[in-house]
Amino acid sequence: MDAARQASLALVGHEAELAVFAKAFASGRLHHAWLLTGPEGIGKTALAFRMARILLNAQDGASQAGHLVTAGSHPDLLAVGRSFDEKRQRFRGEIVADEIRPINAFMHRTAAEGGWRVVIIDTAEAMNRNAANALLKILEEPPARAILILTSATPGALLPTIRSRVRKLSVLPLSETEMRRVLDRVAPEAEPQEIARVLPLAQGSPGRALTLLADKGGALEKLAHEALSGMPAGRTLDVAETLGRSGDTVFALFFGLLGNALANAARSAPLARGAHLADVWHQIASLREQTERFNLDKQEAVIEALTLAATAGRS
Repeated sequence: MDAARQASLALVGHEAELAVFAKAFASGRLHHAWLLTGPEGIGKTALAFRMARILLNAQDGASQAGHLVTAGSHPDLLAVGRSFDEKRQRFRGEIVADEIRPINAFMHRTAAEGGWRVVIIDTAEAMNRNAANALLKILEEPPARAILILTSATPGALLPTIRSRVRKLSVLPLSETEMRRVLDRVAPEAEPQEIARVLPLAQGSPGRALTLLADKGGALEKLAHEALSGMPAGRTLDVAETLGRSGDTVFALFFGLLGNALANAARSAPLARGAHLADVWHQIASLREQTERFNLDKQEAVIEALTLAATAGRS
């Protein structure tokens, strides 16, 4: 989350969302819990930290409060997310209850600066059942001048009882102009033709654009389209072995591109076929989510996804 802390100082886009929050804050009737929803990589976490800066009077990065937020050491700000597994060199699939329970004590203590206590839970859908129940208890009895800000790309995965206790704020993808501003800053070395290639595929997500830029030349994109045409058994096994050994980023990108290919095919297909393609899209999205959350075998997941895609392509 360090990059999001820094990005919150020069947030690009999301003016409308910030205006909604600022208006609620100025009214004196700020809801005690907010849920920021929207696609992966569009800046929800940076927006959450920007909201925290407003509450903590830390919008000036040169101020003491601003420095503390950026450094991750502000005493009135607690950020929780999927922890990093040093042994596996990857983020863990779940947020567990032991990571959520300390929030209660944090929110009930006196603010060091005499103002707000702010908790950010990033990728809230990664909470397992026990963690979600621990958060629910906190939401049921919120203390004064304490606020929870959750981010989620799949809010439907959260408990309905959690969703009913938060104020939902939909975060929109960035415009092409905003995307170019972000990429000029974070990927200044990217070639113009590569920027032009990834912008339509990124769908307003800078995080997705950066991952696509790493797939120089669009090899994974071509592979996703090949999957819909169907692959011979030997080719399927070779692709699955390669992607199964790849890192989490490449694995997630391939599944995202495969989902895009299915979604595009569904939009241009007759109604019945479109409905079938949409169903396969949901199956593949669920397969990815389960594989990442429970650290399942990626190679087996790729084989299943390629089989589903080929079946959909022939339908």
